[in-house]
Amino acid sequence: MKIIITGATGMIGEGVLLAALNHPAITGVLMVNRRTFQLRHPKLSELIVKDFTDLDAHGAQLTGYDGCFYCAGISSFGMNEEKYNHITFYTTLMFAKRLADLNPHMVFFYLSGVYADSSENGKIMWARVKGKTENALKKLHFRAAYSFRPGFIIPLKVQENVRLIYKGLNFIYPFLFRNQTLTYDEIVNALARVLTIGYKEKILEIKDLKLIARQNESNE
Repeated sequence: MKIIITGATGMIGEGVLLAALNHPAITGVLMVNRRTFQLRHPKLSELIVKDFTDLDAHGAQLTGYDGCFYCAGISSFGMNEEKYNHITFYTTLMFAKRLADLNPHMVFFYLSGVYADSSENGKIMWARVKGKTENALKKLHFRAAYSFRPGFIIPLKVQENVRLIYKGLNFIYPFLFRNQTLTYDEIVNALARVLTIGYKEKILEIKDLKLIARQNESNE
């Protein structure tokens, strides 16, 4: 299968990219970035897109893919709702709509957050916006659209973009909260399996990702 990954220059996107390149069923990866990422791999190609809301010049490069792992995003810290909404909701939807037009049989996976608010009415700003984005993506004309909420992810040793706080928590969190912790291999194994055979829920919580990843491993 061939996939598109966004957000490879960020912490989670980089981890997902590295795990995807090691997955045997993934034969090609196109990373779509705003700035170049210094990584070379036989499966990997790169497309630089300055504006994710305007993909008209890149239709040919974005056609012919089975899935998209959309990991681009930004922290809500210090941002007002209008700006956060533009980046998290509007930009994501514009990018996804164009991909759906180009690849109607694609499966789209959106990196969300554990406490995303599907009601869109909660008090936490970022959770409302994430929930609104999840809901809107389900309505697009993909073969299927899923949102995954991974929680704490154990950093890969080869990762470059790991926040200092994650390095510290990595010595504690996986041992105290094993059920709330995932590896990048678990995430990519789960997403690759869902891409292939589907899944009953469109919101992939930690427990779902762990279950699907185990099922994938047992079938190998």
